[in-house]
Amino acid sequence: MNEPDPRTRAESVRAMFARIARRYDLLNRLMTFGRDRAWRREAVAALKLERGARLLDIGAGTGDLAFTARSVQPAARVVACDFTREMLDQGRARPGAAAVDWVLADAVALPFAARTFDAAVSGFLLRNVVDLDRALREQLRVLKPGGRLAALDTTPPRPGPLAPLARFQLRYVIPALGRLVAGDSAAYRYLPATTEAFASAERLAERMAAAGLRQVAFRRRMLGTIAIHHGRKPASGKEDDGRAG
Repeated sequence: MNEPDPRTRAESVRAMFARIARRYDLLNRLMTFGRDRAWRREAVAALKLERGARLLDIGAGTGDLAFTARSVQPAARVVACDFTREMLDQGRARPGAAAVDWVLADAVALPFAARTFDAAVSGFLLRNVVDLDRALREQLRVLKPGGRLAALDTTPPRPGPLAPLARFQLRYVIPALGRLVAGDSAAYRYLPATTEAFASAERLAERMAAAGLRQVAFRRRMLGTIAIHHGRKPASGKEDDGRAG
């Protein structure tokens, strides 16, 4: 079977997120029983943000990670970027949005100069990009030497006694919630499909290391279906000033 054209897939993903933008945050809370807030705090904590740090939230959606970072380190300078305008519009309407810079941008072609940010973070982004390795290289490119990266995403359930429960939630509970709350079960069938097809937490860590990150580590949450990865750009060495190719 032929792989879908990356541009076609990107437009399909963009259209899907545009459709569910108004209900996105509510569904996240329901699907995770509110635990997504704690996972975001964990991801931000891994960045060890200092006063005045410049943070890029990539695939920011409505800005949950950006706002979490501001609550943890109010002196951080936060940029939130996403390639779906409707998601950014929801973020801009939230209280405190003026403290965040909102940018319409694609994760595989970030419109920022090399070595711009002290930290980069993403939530539920990496399994959606059309080119995972390119997206990772772009994140590394815009980080300053020694900068930290954290990524929160879904991950395929590991074999074991809890796997059937995890798969039941992915395949039945989440689409049902999508149909009831957002009126869009197709969008929430996409979530379990992409989760089960995505790289394992171990494999994602390997690809992050291959992109150039060091001290890569991760931890699992939610019956093993959520992983929080983090790593660090080397403090010295040859760096790429250009876009990922």
